[in-house]
Order: sequence, then C-alpha cells, then structure tokens
Amino acid sequence: MTGPDRSEAYDDHEGEGGDRGERDGADNPSNAADPDTEGVPEEPGRPPRIPLPRASVEDGGLPLPAPADLGGTPPAPAPPVFGHAVLKSLIGAWALAACSAEEATAVEEHLGECGACADEARRLREAVGLLQRPESLDLDPGLRTRVLESCLERRPPRIPVPDWAAAYDAETARLDALLQDFGDAEWHAPVRLRWFRDEEPTTRRTTVAGVIAHLLSVDGLVAVALGLDDPLGEVPPRRPTPAARTEAYWRASHVPPTRAVRAPWREQSHNLVRTVSFTGGAGTLPIPYGDFELPLHDAMLDRAFECWVHAEDIADAVDYPYDPPSPRHLHRMIDLAARMLPTALAHRRRSGLAAPAHHRHLVAAGEPGRSLRLEIEGSGGGEWLIPLDSPAAKGSVEHEVAHVALDGVEFCRLAAGHVPPQEAAAGQVGDREAIRDVLFAAASLSRM
Repeated sequence: MTGPDRSEAYDDHEGEGGDRGERDGADNPSNAADPDTEGVPEEPGRPPRIPLPRASVEDGGLPLPAPADLGGTPPAPAPPVFGHAVLKSLIGAWALAACSAEEATAVEEHLGECGACADEARRLREAVGLLQRPESLDLDPGLRTRVLESCLERRPPRIPVPDWAAAYDAETARLDALLQDFGDAEWHAPVRLRWFRDEEPTTRRTTVAGVIAHLLSVDGLVAVALGLDDPLGEVPPRRPTPAARTEAYWRASHVPPTRAVRAPWREQSHNLVRTVSFTGGAGTLPIPYGDFELPLHDAMLDRAFECWVHAEDIADAVDYPYDPPSPRHLHRMIDLAARMLPTALAHRRRSGLAAPAHHRHLVAAGEPGRSLRLEIEGSGGGEWLIPLDSPAAKGSVEHEVAHVALDGVEFCRLAAGHVPPQEAAAGQVGDREAIRDVLFAAASLSRM
C-alpha cells in the first residue's frame, strides 16, 4: 500500500469521529504523534506504547513501607535466652569446643556470674587437656629427607653422603634442633641412662649435658678410626669400650658437663659425615668397640640408633615429645639389630645364659638350620629369619621353629634396653625357649 492510500484511509477514519479523535488527542498524551508509529491505528484493549509516569508514593498520602518490605536487611533477631539448667548442661560441649557461637557466648557470660559452673568448666577443660596427646613442635622427621631429596634431584651433589651414613646425619640434626633452645635448667635436668646387662636392667644417672658428652666420647671411636681428633684428647680410657670412654671423659671434666659440650659434639658429627662422604667405598673399614668391632657402614647406623635413643631420653627428661626416625632409617636400624642377633645368641650361650642346648642341631657354615621368624610391624618393618644354633648358619623357612611379632619402635626400645624382655609386647608362636633366647639376646645388644 502506498503512502497516499494510507493517508486517505486514515482521513476517512477521522472523518467518522473527528470530534472524539480531537478530544482524545488533546486529553491523552499517549496519543501524541510518534515518528515511528505515526499513522498506525491503536488496537482496542492494548496498553499504550509509552507508559504513563508513575506517581510518587509520597504524593499519595500513604505511609512509607518498612525497610524489610523493600528487600533490605532485616533486623537481627534477639539473642536466645538460656536458663541456668540449660547453660550448665552445655558446659561439657563448651569444654570440647562443640558449641555454636551463640551457645559459647551465653556459656562464657554465665561462667562470669556463676562460681559453681566456673569451677565445673575449669575441671572439664583440664580433663579435656589430659585426653589430648601433646603435639610435637618439631617438624616431621621425614621432612628433612624429602626436602634434601627434592634439592638433590635438581642439583646432585658433587660428593654425596652415602646411604649408610644418611641416618646418622639426620638423627644428629634432629637432636641438635632439640637442644638449640635449651636453657641452663634444661642442660642440667637429670637423665637416667638405661641398658640391659646379662639378666638384669641397669641404670646410670647423669644430666642432659652428660648424655651429649657420652655421645661425643663414643662417636670418637669412629672419629679415631677415620683419622680425626679424639675428643678424649690425652685422657686414656681404662678400656677401649664405649662405657670406659664415657667414664674417662666424665672423670676428666673438672666440673659437670654444661651446654658448652654441644659445640664440639656437633662439630664432630659434621666432620664424621664429611669424612665418610669423601671415603666413598670405605664402608667396610673396621671400627673397634673393645669387645667387638663393626664395619664402618654398620658403625654409622649404630651411632644413629644410639643418637635417637638418647634423644628420647633427653626429651623425656624435659617433658618434650620426640618422634621416631623416618621409616627408611628405622628399617636400616632394625635390620642391623636383626643381623647382630645370631652373634648375641652365641655369646649368651657361651656365657651360660641361654636355654639348654639339647635342641641344637649344629650345621656347617652357610647351611640352613633351626630358625626363628622375626616379624616387625609398623613403619620400617619387615621379616627376618634368625638362625638359632650358630651365627654362621643360614635362616631357613623349612626349619622354622618359632615366630615372634613386634612393633618396630617396641623392638628398637627392647634392643636399647628400655623394655625388659619379659614385658615386650610380642606375639609369640612356637618354641618358647627359642623365643625367650631371642628376646633376651635383643636386650643384650644394649649398652651405656
């Protein structure tokens, strides 16, 4: 349809009701001309294309709506009111930190007003403290190993620390971290060294500083074998044994050892790690212990084991928690003790301390013989077949006569003389005499 035709049709429509159209156009602003819609007829019942302006609520004389009706933040509800009986029943949950924020606030306000409930709350809080195991402030024992491994993967060392010396390196570092914040009172705290001699437990009283002096003097056995300075200096021990060297060091001191012993001990441990790293494959160098000797790689494990055991003695003396070694190092220590058990059994047998020999079956060196299966559970555990009749015999599944199961840390404490063989928490099956001999042999590995 062309433009003129549209105009004619529109004009005809106006002609039929011209007066009405003029009135609507004057009275209703919505009928004003729109450039976009001009000439388009309105449909009946359809809302206007341009809405009318809304009237203000203030012009209508009506009351203003509440803020909540407009979608605003509703006012905070009044805090709940608890009676005395309810607050008293909530004290237990409050002591365990199991109350909601409102309940905790109400209980704490009530405790400031009610003496009986305050006493009950104090007793419950103390009881909760006894239920919780004290947490160590020390880092995870395995953290140092993981950090070093990560660093060494990025840049391998030119002279790496041998695997058999890594446990000693880690345990001396952990003990030194424990000692670094000790004051004079902690250095002179009493410590009781414990070990097992023949059939009886033995103890010796000293101090924290005395324990570090003991470690310094016994580590000197390895230092002397490697050509390093002897910490005893010109003081000769009566015998070249760990106990005799310790007694000589203590006697040579004009005053009891103090915190000054930490520096030479730590310097010596650094020198030992550095020297064995340079020696490379010299792990078979014999280290004399007086009554016996160990190859260097086993001697370093032995020193790591004793460092951990005496670190626990020190931690107990100052009431501080101390964690076992990392599983990898703990396994190496357990393996050393298991390998030493056949020789310890033979020594006890020669001393008349083992069971009668009517069950023994002598075999040639390297041949299978009667065996005990030693199962160590937990981290660092494993299984070992211990030959019972000769150190040179070979452990054999076919000749197994007994089975003993122990936790790894429990076994180490037994080997350190800290747990009597009769009280070792061990699962036992088989020959009772063989089991008793092995448990007592493990305890006999301990020394001062």
